[in-house]
Amino acid sequence: MVLVISAGAAHAEPADPISWAPCPDNPEGQCGTLTVPLDWARPGGPRIDLAIARHQATDPARRLGVLVVDPGGPGGSAAEFALSRLFSPEVRARFDIVGVDQRGTGGSLAIRCADLMPGQPSVHPQDEAAFAALLRHNQTVLAQCRERSGPVFDHADGATVARDLDAARRALGEKRISYFGLSYGTTFGQVYAEKFGRHLRAMVLDSVVDHSADLRRFVGDRAAASDDSFREFEKWCESTTSCVLHGQDVRAAWEAALVRADGERGGRQRLLDDMYFALRGPDWLYAADLITGASVLRTQDFEPNYESVVLASVCQDFSLRIRNFREYERFRAEELRRSPIMRGSFLGHDEATACIGVPGRPANPPHRLDIGDAPKIMVINSRYDPTTPHEWAVNIKRQAPRNTALLTYEGWGHIAYPRSACTRTSVDSYLIDLKTPAVSCPAVLP
Repeated sequence: MVLVISAGAAHAEPADPISWAPCPDNPEGQCGTLTVPLDWARPGGPRIDLAIARHQATDPARRLGVLVVDPGGPGGSAAEFALSRLFSPEVRARFDIVGVDQRGTGGSLAIRCADLMPGQPSVHPQDEAAFAALLRHNQTVLAQCRERSGPVFDHADGATVARDLDAARRALGEKRISYFGLSYGTTFGQVYAEKFGRHLRAMVLDSVVDHSADLRRFVGDRAAASDDSFREFEKWCESTTSCVLHGQDVRAAWEAALVRADGERGGRQRLLDDMYFALRGPDWLYAADLITGASVLRTQDFEPNYESVVLASVCQDFSLRIRNFREYERFRAEELRRSPIMRGSFLGHDEATACIGVPGRPANPPHRLDIGDAPKIMVINSRYDPTTPHEWAVNIKRQAPRNTALLTYEGWGHIAYPRSACTRTSVDSYLIDLKTPAVSCPAVLP
């Protein structure tokens, strides 16, 4: 069990090596704990233990160093991810793959407050009273979750996580590390590159969350990307006879399905949410069945404590502060303007409304990327991704043209690395040989 412990003369830079032991559920992995300050501004204060795991390089003679990885979420266990089979045999041969569970997740003082959330009013308030009810509910959940979780709740933002990752580098005795972040893990990667770029050998940001995005872009860009993904599904139906809507007006069928859903359990929002996940896969056969009513709606699973840790991480990494119903109306109108088909972004909307009622400025506010000390960073993104829009990857490249190389997978879905031989080979060549990737990889039909 991971505990908050007190320390006497605590150092900001852990010097003791990590004590490794076989992981209980994975004999190929080694598990341990990384001890860091609770508050990096007070390195001599209380300390906490974070779960850490590694898969050692299978070819030690050709070992290139440490590859620190994070699966995103937030809420995914980086310790478990480090032991996964996502990475190619060559990457597993050349690197010790290391994962540190982000504060508030997995084995690092997991924040678990989902049981406080039932009874939440609609996150699509229609008037002042409905907005006020959502605000009150969120404030109650926030207060109870903070009380239950203890002090780690206020020290789980991306900048703090980046400092934890550099503590892991020091504890491992490495002068430089490589980093591979997926989705929200790219937020930690960006901050690490800003603060500790001189300690980076290489970095891959796959399906990047643009940490410069304000509320308008955080939600609006995702909303537009959701509609772009739906249009790609339409094109597939038009050209594919196995689509049950082939030869029909797909958009008209979708609108009819939404009207039917108004009278069903869960309503149209449940159908919209399930379509979002079908496009994110992508799972176009399921998307077509959703429209025809041939498939039942699925229960969508996120990381184990995603809903809880969003409050401590996303709400502190982005300025998602909708203060009143008037501001909400403006935000919602922009969302609908950019997404007339999907009526907005499931993830962007839900994360923004989850942060209603969170007080103060974010601890790690969004800002223009500044990675002057970092080496060339590889950014990879699908062209059509409703979760992390391609535009965000383009903007990362725009903000740091000298330090970044953008590889576009010209296909669909969230997370690009495993999509094709081209994406895998490009990432692996960059990590192993530091070769700048190609500009794009062709799409592979799902």
